[in-house]
Amino acid sequence: MLDHLFKPGSVAVIGASTKELSIGNRVIKNLQDFGYTGPIYPINPKADEVRGIKAYDSITDVPGEVDLVHIVIPNKFVPMAIDDCGKKGVKVVIVNTAGFKEVGGEGEDLERQVVETARKHGIRVFGPNCQGIINTDPEIRAYCNFTFTKPTPGHISIVAQSGGVAEVINQRFSELGVGVRMYASNGNACDVSIPEIIRYWGDDPETRVIVLYVEGLPNPKEFMDAAAEVAAKKPILGMKAGRTDEGAKAASSHTGGLARKEIATELIFKRTGILTFRDEEELCQAAVAFASQPIPDGRRVGLITNTGGPAIIATDELVDAGLEIPPLSEGAASSLKENLYEAASINNPIDVLATANAGHFRAAIDTLMDEDDIDSVYINFVTPFFVDTESIAKEIAEVNAVAKKPIICNLMTDKNQWSTTIGTLKDGGVPCYSFPETAARSLIALTRYNELRANTGGEIRTFDDIYVQGAREIIDGAFDEGREFLRSADTYGILESYGIPVAPWRRATGAEDAVRAAEEIGFPVVLKAESSSVVHKSDEGGVALDLRDGDAVREAANGMTRRIAADDLEFLVQGYVEGGTEVIVGATEEEGLGHLVMFGIGGVYVELLEDVSFAVAPVRDSEAGEMLDSLKASKLLTGFRGRSGVDRDTVIEVIQRISQLVTDMPAIREIDLNPIIAHEDRITVVDARIGMKEG
Repeated sequence: MLDHLFKPGSVAVIGASTKELSIGNRVIKNLQDFGYTGPIYPINPKADEVRGIKAYDSITDVPGEVDLVHIVIPNKFVPMAIDDCGKKGVKVVIVNTAGFKEVGGEGEDLERQVVETARKHGIRVFGPNCQGIINTDPEIRAYCNFTFTKPTPGHISIVAQSGGVAEVINQRFSELGVGVRMYASNGNACDVSIPEIIRYWGDDPETRVIVLYVEGLPNPKEFMDAAAEVAAKKPILGMKAGRTDEGAKAASSHTGGLARKEIATELIFKRTGILTFRDEEELCQAAVAFASQPIPDGRRVGLITNTGGPAIIATDELVDAGLEIPPLSEGAASSLKENLYEAASINNPIDVLATANAGHFRAAIDTLMDEDDIDSVYINFVTPFFVDTESIAKEIAEVNAVAKKPIICNLMTDKNQWSTTIGTLKDGGVPCYSFPETAARSLIALTRYNELRANTGGEIRTFDDIYVQGAREIIDGAFDEGREFLRSADTYGILESYGIPVAPWRRATGAEDAVRAAEEIGFPVVLKAESSSVVHKSDEGGVALDLRDGDAVREAANGMTRRIAADDLEFLVQGYVEGGTEVIVGATEEEGLGHLVMFGIGGVYVELLEDVSFAVAPVRDSEAGEMLDSLKASKLLTGFRGRSGVDRDTVIEVIQRISQLVTDMPAIREIDLNPIIAHEDRITVVDARIGMKEG
């Protein structure tokens, strides 16, 4: 059905206008100017023609079939217009008109009417409150849009919720002289969704890279399924807005409080293999490389330069990002020595010198292409007046056409004087950048995509030593009592049901009962006050650590009884765990997605340092490992300055057990295991909190 949207055989405009400064006129003008290959039907009962094309009173009066209709009339008349389109047999409508869901109230009701009317007739709706689409295919030339940038044909397709952002990106490609394949900005997206568009472009052989901008994901599951399917076969470069709104989700847990608004989208991008950007310019420059270059097999870069400084800048940028500049083999060095000037540097980077000619550049490029330990080629090319730069450009373009390894070029030149050289490289599909840093970042993006694509696998481990029914009974009991948060005893019961190691514990109803419990567990112990009125135990004097005998337990219990006036006061007695590194594992519900699982440095430092990482449940083993490695303080986990590391395998297992717990028990809103005391050979949960969904 999206063929009728992106490849319409005919287009009508309901609301076509004779006023040039109107959307109804602009859409027709754009279709004409862009060379649309199908018939255009203006619909305007008050005009005989619009822009020289015969106008019709109604869509039902059009003599031929109509695939696509633009609707540019006041919002209250849109449902009626769609009903007329249904009678005509129209396949798709683009509703440019605003005043729907985005304004709330009556607008939301009106948008529902639009959807209901369209579905009754089997019509797909693009929008409302949107720009439209563009298809540069020479056989179509559909500019079904009211914007102004006319792209040349290319291999980059753009989809964005925001029309303004989409047009900025489209305009930037135009400025860069880079072609675009298709373009879509779907506004409110009441029907045709971004996941559908991504899937459609995934099957389009002329789309080599998809540029994506989103402001929210109304259906995360649909998006993840589509993005994962498409990103496995072609790159998707994504950008998400709204990342600074850290107060978007209020939660009482550490995990919920640290789950910033943008984290869920970033994790979805990562899980599905989408390459994430936070800068539009960097995204556009990277897309230029993706549109013409193969994906490198690894991080190893071979550099060629005919000037020194830019090569140093590029090397710094590449190495800082984790790419490698490996030494060349003896065979490669020998070949270069034979074919370059005697003064040339035959190391990596290869400095062919400013006086290098086409043969020297070709020898260096061929050497790197044949070198097994090189995955990509970076060229710094300044255009001296004393060298035949056109011949050099031809050699670079000729090698690039083979597409054996990606080639990125930092072209330093006067664009007016060396226009022929620039044109040769451009026509040869060589991505050229004015600054070494920009070129390096584009190569870094290609490499990141290769690694991201390789890391979308991994195992989702399922544990069979768990007691699901026991955990479910505890949760059902809490709901029966109307509890928002579980008692500590219930929390530890659930953790034990899922095989998560906790410090030995007992419930106690008074001081003497607490002493008996401590004797059963074995000293030293920890005593904690338990009451529905006590939220932060430490702040209210409800925690006593390292109690070494019964008298200490009795005194601590009596002191808490005096300080905390609560009818339901009880105690939790736990074994005291010494030493180790404090870490946190948690999970928080994300609407429409499930749960985000968190790991980080725990204890009192969790909110101070905010050194945490997240993954979408269910968490793969590879993702769990990355959660540990991505922390700034990851060295604490492996051992640092004589301090022992932690039991990495067990930490990863606990992350995956928590992942399975929240997947099995969607009634859990949030969970914190903080702190977990991690030793070199074991880990132990010493405090935990589980919050439930209301109702």
